[in-house]
Amino acid sequence: MTDPHSTPPAASTGHDSAAAPHSDTVGQAAATPEQAIEARLAEAEARAAEYMDLALRSRAEIDNLRKRSQAELSAAHKFAIEGFAESLLPVRDSLEMALKVDVPSVDNLREGVEATLRQMASAFERHKLLAIDPPAGEKFDPNRHQAISMVPSAAVPAQHVVNVLQKGFLINDRVLRPAMVTVSSGT
Repeated sequence: MTDPHSTPPAASTGHDSAAAPHSDTVGQAAATPEQAIEARLAEAEARAAEYMDLALRSRAEIDNLRKRSQAELSAAHKFAIEGFAESLLPVRDSLEMALKVDVPSVDNLREGVEATLRQMASAFERHKLLAIDPPAGEKFDPNRHQAISMVPSAAVPAQHVVNVLQKGFLINDRVLRPAMVTVSSGT
């Protein structure tokens, strides 16, 4: 098989026997750079194919990671409240048992409500649901308190909490519900 890029050997005239070997040497010298270029090209094409394969595999891995992450995030959203709901089940059980009592006494009802409130407080604490219950005299914080009314007070400075009407709640340091308070307008 002949190489289409190689130079054809010089035609021998038969006159000069020293010229023929010289022409073969020139032909080999001309073929050597071409062969070197072809070898380098083949090597570069092999490396390019290897890099393309690596890039495709990397992209597939990234796509798989993205899909796994989306599935995990979806499951986390779907079941995020599961732990909190599970911790509230004993509270519900206590309330249902209280309703089954035929003739409850006031003392029994009070004990049951207190026990249920302790269960709920424990569930809230476990899930970092903290009460906002500012003491009287605390500076009014519009980020955590909602002023329902302003009342004159000689005992409490202006713009300070006088009374809490309803506790507020934080969940992981984010206000879920602000505390409803009355605020001093001063004297």
